[in-house]
Amino acid sequence: MCVQARVGVFTAAQATERRVLVAVRTGAARSERIAEPSAAAMKRRLQKKYIILIVAYSVLLLLVPYVLDYRGHSAQAKHAVQQQRCPDLENTMALWSSSGIGGANGNGTEAASEDNGNRSDTKIHIYLHATWRTGSSFLGELFNQHPDVFYLYEPMWNMWQALYPGDAASLQGAVRDMMSSLFRCDFSVLRLYAGSANVSTAFVFGWKTNKVICSEPLCAAYSKRDVGLVQGDVCARCPPRDLTELERECRKYRAVVIKDVRVLDVGVLAPLVRDPSLNLRVVQLFRDPRAVHNSRLKSKLALVRESIQVLRSKKHADRYRRLLAPGARANRAENYVASAMELICDGWLGDMMLVANAPPWLRRNYMQIRYEDLVLRPVDELRRLYRFADLSVSPELEKFVLNMTRGRGYSSDKPFLISSRDAKEAIFAWRERLNVEQVNQVEAYCSEVMRQLGYQKRNLEKTGFSKRMLNWLEDLETAQRGISRS
Repeated sequence: MCVQARVGVFTAAQATERRVLVAVRTGAARSERIAEPSAAAMKRRLQKKYIILIVAYSVLLLLVPYVLDYRGHSAQAKHAVQQQRCPDLENTMALWSSSGIGGANGNGTEAASEDNGNRSDTKIHIYLHATWRTGSSFLGELFNQHPDVFYLYEPMWNMWQALYPGDAASLQGAVRDMMSSLFRCDFSVLRLYAGSANVSTAFVFGWKTNKVICSEPLCAAYSKRDVGLVQGDVCARCPPRDLTELERECRKYRAVVIKDVRVLDVGVLAPLVRDPSLNLRVVQLFRDPRAVHNSRLKSKLALVRESIQVLRSKKHADRYRRLLAPGARANRAENYVASAMELICDGWLGDMMLVANAPPWLRRNYMQIRYEDLVLRPVDELRRLYRFADLSVSPELEKFVLNMTRGRGYSSDKPFLISSRDAKEAIFAWRERLNVEQVNQVEAYCSEVMRQLGYQKRNLEKTGFSKRMLNWLEDLETAQRGISRS
């Protein structure tokens, strides 16, 4: 009995102990479950506080410079109200605010005549926008002869030669930056492509026919006031001058004119036209694509390198690679020149579409001119050009432009040399020198450009257009002879 009693007591004690342990464990578990939410909540609250502090600190960092900058601008604005506005900026904004683009016909004639009084007191910068073999050298020479113009002939040629075989599209930004420096009479940019720091006027492309370089005070061979072509062999005897002297001469002139053929898209000039300190105006020269193609084929060996640069642009790379195929090697130079002509027409069409939409930066700062109009009505077109450029016309300049279009022929052993030409032969020489296939090819991929510019296709010329044009030219020549005799 005693043993059984002891066993019962021991069993009861064990049961009690187990109940106590279970109760303790249950209480601990409940405590843990209660403590866990409290710790998580505290952690989340701390995270929110940190986020709020970080955001507040960031906002404070942003507000401090803004407040300081706002105070500075407020002080400048109060001071600026008391000063007169910049006249260059006023004139430029007046040009940009107009709704038209050079009057009713879109060539800038009426707009230029209306704004002469507002723009003539500022320095003028003009870019002659053209392509190869369009008669741009003759157009540039009309500005080279003017006594108030500092003229540069294709200064970007040095860059293209130095960066060959870089494609034309990739060079457009460099061309624009170089043009900006040259318009400001900063010629140090030429040293970047000369390979030497000692660069003289003899490095400037076309320097032997430049009226400023070959005239006093840089050279005693000519006078800038005298109208007439500069002979290269005479100017070649002029001593080379440092570019700093040329920069000083550039700053003396009221107008700076640059003629080049390496801007493929007039839109590239947008930053320069928008710059109120430049007062830049653009004159774009067009010519019958068939005449351009004929002249390019005549000078194809001299144009191969630059035609390759045009064709190597990224969007035309496939076409360039096709020309490298073995089957195209027979007339490779002609193929390069012909393919580049197609891209030239594409560029012309893009320019005309841009002008038709009349962007604000182009209004009244743009003028179109056709080579045919320039050589058939030289005096009228000369006056229109100078009126757009705010330049005066003298009888000597009118006589000069007449003589330059009354030469005895068109062919020349030196096609890049400026000389007196027969205007009629210059216009219609392509009819005798291009075959039917070449004419059809140009008319096919330049058809829209020809339509926009008013050039008739060959099938229309057979209906009597050619005879009427020739009769009109003969009457015009007779009238001009009568005027010159009187």
